[in-house]
Amino acid sequence: MLNAVSERFFSLSRRFISSSNPNLITSLSLSSNHNELLDFFDALLQRCLTLHQARQIHSQFIVTSAYRSPFLAARFIAVYARFGFISDARKLFDSTSIEGLNNILLWNSILRANVSNGYYEDGIRLFVKMRKFGFLPDGFTLPLVIRACAHVGNYSLCRIVHCHVFQMGFRNHLHVVNELVGMYGKLDRMEDACHLFDGMPVRSVVSWNTMVSGYALNYDSDGAYSIFKRMEMEGLHPNSVTWTSLLSSHARCGLYVETLELFRLMRERGIEISAEALAVVLSVCADMDEVGRGKEIHGYVIKGGYEDYLFVKNALIGTYGKHEHLGDAHKIFFYMKTKNLVSWNALISSYAEAGLCDEACAVFLELEKSGGHRLVRPNVISWSAVIGGFASKGRGEESLTLFRRMQLAKVMANCVTICSILSVCAELAAMNLGRELHGYAIRTLMNDNILVGNGLINMYMKCGVFKEGHLVFDNIKGRDIISWNSLIGGYGMHGLGENALRIFDEMIKSGMKPDNITFVAVLSACSHAGLVAAGRNLFDRMVTEFRTEPNVEHYSCMVDLLGRAGLLQEASDMVRNMPIEPNECVWGAVLNSCRMYKDTDVAEEIASHILTLKSEITGSFMLLSNIYAASGRWEDSARVRVSAKTRGLKKIPGQSWIEVRTKVYTFSAGNVVHLGLDEVYVILEGLALQMASENYEVNSCFSQQYIEEKSEILLVAN
Repeated sequence: MLNAVSERFFSLSRRFISSSNPNLITSLSLSSNHNELLDFFDALLQRCLTLHQARQIHSQFIVTSAYRSPFLAARFIAVYARFGFISDARKLFDSTSIEGLNNILLWNSILRANVSNGYYEDGIRLFVKMRKFGFLPDGFTLPLVIRACAHVGNYSLCRIVHCHVFQMGFRNHLHVVNELVGMYGKLDRMEDACHLFDGMPVRSVVSWNTMVSGYALNYDSDGAYSIFKRMEMEGLHPNSVTWTSLLSSHARCGLYVETLELFRLMRERGIEISAEALAVVLSVCADMDEVGRGKEIHGYVIKGGYEDYLFVKNALIGTYGKHEHLGDAHKIFFYMKTKNLVSWNALISSYAEAGLCDEACAVFLELEKSGGHRLVRPNVISWSAVIGGFASKGRGEESLTLFRRMQLAKVMANCVTICSILSVCAELAAMNLGRELHGYAIRTLMNDNILVGNGLINMYMKCGVFKEGHLVFDNIKGRDIISWNSLIGGYGMHGLGENALRIFDEMIKSGMKPDNITFVAVLSACSHAGLVAAGRNLFDRMVTEFRTEPNVEHYSCMVDLLGRAGLLQEASDMVRNMPIEPNECVWGAVLNSCRMYKDTDVAEEIASHILTLKSEITGSFMLLSNIYAASGRWEDSARVRVSAKTRGLKKIPGQSWIEVRTKVYTFSAGNVVHLGLDEVYVILEGLALQMASENYEVNSCFSQQYIEEKSEILLVAN
């Protein structure tokens, strides 16, 4: 039973919390001895539920003689740290007398307050200050300092602290050495971690778990499994934490089947399944085509009573979202009692990755409206998900609008955001904005990021600014296959086939092996530049030298290459002899060549194939219809268009863009939303005259179409 004094303190503390009566403290300070007063404040702090209560107690603490107590000062610092108000904790520490600073409990309290709230550098500075005071750390101080050094990531500093630990006589202190092992794991220095671990005279389960976790952090599943088996051989039983770290190591390495097998073994052996283990397995189900397994794990979550774990619910949203079971994802989100920013971002990303940009934006706007609380305000991940979703669906203007809103909201863009906007700049030829993003990447030190570098190459090359694109390429350290492909594709799309071939040769000499996309880019470059011999040679080398089996895209490029050169019969023969079924892109390449050379015989030959295609692309149908119309076969032309219409196909009108004073204007046939059309047509007429003066043939079909469209637009405008 509690003694009479303890009962009195708890009674007084309840009365103080409910009434906040300062006279109660005064009467207690007059009638009680110093120890009783300290016990009273300690009891109050243990019952403290809000920051307001903590500050009230603190004010009473100051006006009594108890304010000189380092013990209570340490308790107050811990309470302020628990509420996340580190500034209050620091003010209290700084106001402590010199005598109070001789108490190790006070130093440990302020160190823990900083380190536990992520102020690692401040924690290290405090430790240096503590040593200058001549005060020696204990077994609680050093783990905090080691943890701070690990998060800062400075290897030299970590080595100094390591030496300091040994000099202070903590070589065999289990808790301190465990922290050192974990520190080296976080620094990707597993050799140092192993050396420490092997030299430990006594190891706990925590020691083994720290090693397994270190290998998991460094994407080394073999190392994690080796330590796991060694632990079993030495007669120790891996616990739930060990198994979870082992699962995480395999999941991080992309060994998804092995992760699920380990999870099965874990259940077979009767190991307690933790919420963290379930989250790891759910992330694996999300990355695999295993939505059925994900539903099975969901059932386990419900049966095991893990539904109250927020990160498990977030993992479930991600799993269902990745497999486009968006109804299930939204249902889980809707019924969550507590949502954090990860929950919102998981649902937004699920909609965006599924191509449902409007739904993603709706959830994002709902998050914005609820942004009164600092923890659920949209962050860079929220913005990037919506921006990237619109960009991937070709809705560049909406992406740019959101990006400008993001800038106004003072949210700093990251590499993913920059890459998404650079892809939009490339598609819209918005070079000025692209250059601004380039400057932003340099200022924020993101220009060394390979994703940003590749995005810049793609943007500059598609905008036709080859010098700057090549400069970015030359400055990239450790360029990958995407870097080379972007450069080759950029030259190819602008008809500079010789340049594309030269870059391809440089790529081979550098030791980089070309992939399927590389060959599509370089064959397409040969097609646009009319380099028939070079294209044939590359197609042969692709099979014989690089052991790459051509797919339908490669055949489409070759057919287009031969067709553009007027070799229609050879192109048709290639289509007939293809080892795989030709798709609409292959037939479209042949038809385009037939249109260019007005060869209705070959077009007639492949018409039956076009009409039997189950395709949602209208291009081939429109080409065939136009070929018939150009030959005066109006009934056949109408028949093809009716066939396309009955299938529900609708031609998307071609568009062009121009950027004027940072605003992108879109033009399409029959669109009269822009003012100043007369000026546009004046420039067109000037360009046509210039082409004629330089002996370029102006296509008569274009001229007639231009006149008809101009007349129609002016008629509508009037």
